[in-house]
Amino acid sequence: QIWRPITATFFFPVGPGTGFLYLVNLYFLYQYSSRLETGAFDGRPADYMFMLLFNWICIVITGLVMDMQLLMIPLIMSVLYVWAQLNRDMIVSFWFGTRFKACYLPWVILGFNYIIGGSVINELIGNLVGHLYFFLMFKYPMDLGGRNFLSTPQFLYRWLPNRRGGVSGFGVPPASMRRAAEDQQGGGRHNWGQGFRLGDQ
Repeated sequence: QIWRPITATFFFPVGPGTGFLYLVNLYFLYQYSSRLETGAFDGRPADYMFMLLFNWICIVITGLVMDMQLLMIPLIMSVLYVWAQLNRDMIVSFWFGTRFKACYLPWVILGFNYIIGGSVINELIGNLVGHLYFFLMFKYPMDLGGRNFLSTPQFLYRWLPNRRGGVSGFGVPPASMRRAAEDQQGGGRHNWGQGFRLGDQ
């Protein structure tokens, strides 16, 4: 049943005791995934997809070892952890107006979900997987000068090319539009001749 790792990632048992937890985690997924896409991974969809794939594979392996049935919360927490580490000094607001640095947010949410759901295994695994990605991709090669163990595969760049500048770009304008632009640039100019220097005949 090779589809199980995929369905376990998207399935969540919604009931009277888990409905609020499900909504909270969907909010976290939308909020911090979109911040990563428009922030650290802006214009680099292949790198963002690789982060998701790496975290998902690590969570699937952990789920097989620990006999976990649901993988959605660990994946969401891994994405949130990466964002929190890339923006660790940003001040964030949480429930009841509490404010603290973003680097503490994954652990605050871990405690919050423990109060709501009574378990921290999923959140803890998500934080550990997010830390593994962040350490191997950013911390170890950039801050500690170590070897770069992770790199985005080339096939992802072919499928999801990087966006350059502010526009994606789809080639050049049609020939008719180029000719119209050239005529407009040249048509309004006067031909003043070559000109002579003072003293020349």
